[in-house]
Amino acid sequence: MTEKVITLENISLIDFLGVENKNIDSLAAAFPKSRIVSRGNEIVVKGSTSEITEITEILEALIQHYHKFGRVTEDNVMNYLAKDDEVREGEVGDDVIIFGTRGFPIKAKTPNQQKIVDAARETDLVFALGPAGTGKTYVSVAMAVKALKNKQVKKLIITRPAVEAGENLGFLPGDLKEKIDPYLRPIYDALNDMIPFEKLRFYMEREVIEIAPLAYMRGRTLNNAFILLDEAQNTTPMQMKMFLTRMGPESKMIVTGDVSQIDLPHNQKSGLREAVRILNNVKGISIVELSDKDVVRHRLVRDIIEAYNKDQPVNPGR
Repeated sequence: MTEKVITLENISLIDFLGVENKNIDSLAAAFPKSRIVSRGNEIVVKGSTSEITEITEILEALIQHYHKFGRVTEDNVMNYLAKDDEVREGEVGDDVIIFGTRGFPIKAKTPNQQKIVDAARETDLVFALGPAGTGKTYVSVAMAVKALKNKQVKKLIITRPAVEAGENLGFLPGDLKEKIDPYLRPIYDALNDMIPFEKLRFYMEREVIEIAPLAYMRGRTLNNAFILLDEAQNTTPMQMKMFLTRMGPESKMIVTGDVSQIDLPHNQKSGLREAVRILNNVKGISIVELSDKDVVRHRLVRDIIEAYNKDQPVNPGR
């Protein structure tokens, strides 16, 4: 019998091999005359030369699939075994960003959400503007997680300004980061949908994933990182300029915000509005605008946004 060893590099073993190596078991069941065993980050294949060649082709296809979608399922294995290209593409589709922790595909649900995905692939700085519930933050987090999983970046940094939305941070216990953590709950919820709990904790303990107030970004150069600034409408012009100039080599940024929900004092201009105006025609920067038609929460959210927009038009001066 011939033996071949395939090394899995830059691959999450649980996402590739499956729970209790079920994906490899499914592959092995299709080739009963050969022996396929996973040992750490290696897959050892023993069998005839012809079968080893066939098994290797399937494994290489599955590795490419993993790097594209961040996950391999048992159904994916069966489709690659069937050698049906149409079924393979129909199974996952090119529009899938990543697979969530419960196995469901995470992808853009509206044309404007897809514009965020396309813009993040093509440019290094994206502004995503839109009202609450349009999925701009969720899609942005998914793009950041995909970049981290695919080793395109070494670090994921998510931040937001410490601006009170009708509540007083000063009365909350703890330091600035501890005070703002409750305001970052949507970010944590999105990450929990996309990264298994133990792995997320591992990343955060080692600061591979960092979630912090915008004030913590001052003086830093963010290299080889995917950086997401959320609630950017609440930055001042000086804060926004400070943040944008943190970008280092091999980094990407997505800035999300809703200019209809500015919590700054009335005499203070929004840094997001100013940045979009100043950078509108700069090559390499994308600006994507979402509307109430992109709302993916409860159907009433769209109606609520429309009603508020009719009753109280946004003041373009802030």
